[in-house]
Amino acid sequence: METRPDTAGMKVFKYKLDFYYQQAILYLVTLVLYAGIRGTFTLEQLPSLIADPILYIIIVFVLISFVVLVLNRMRDRRLMISRDRIVFHNKFHEREILFTEMEWMHIGRERTVRTAGRSQLVLFKVKDRRRLFRIRIGRYEHEKDLLMEIHLIAQAVPKRKRFAFGGG
Repeated sequence: METRPDTAGMKVFKYKLDFYYQQAILYLVTLVLYAGIRGTFTLEQLPSLIADPILYIIIVFVLISFVVLVLNRMRDRRLMISRDRIVFHNKFHEREILFTEMEWMHIGRERTVRTAGRSQLVLFKVKDRRRLFRIRIGRYEHEKDLLMEIHLIAQAVPKRKRFAFGGG
């Protein structure tokens, strides 16, 4: 967690880039291993290493993974929490939501994602906005601190109302 001078009094949680680093390194290692192994064999049925389409496909994956990593790094996503607001920040845009604007908040699990932890998803609805905001706790650094901050916010915001069948 960091506090910068321009974010005095706010707790700042950086977006994790671990997955993007792992993906880029995995594709790069695959390229090196494939080129190394493929370069040692000269079978007549296989095309030359320069004309090998699999090599070019792996190169494309390596390039795409590094471009995605650099773009996400440049984007510099952060979640900032103060006493009265949550700020979704990236290099190009900042969205500020006051706690008083929140209609309800729910802390729970996302059914489609199977990761460890009971409280991996935070949903909240803002008044006069149709779509929900979703925070995936595991995608930010200092998950436990972030979850603790979210629980403090949840105490001041109404809970999500469940839909009841039968209208009664």
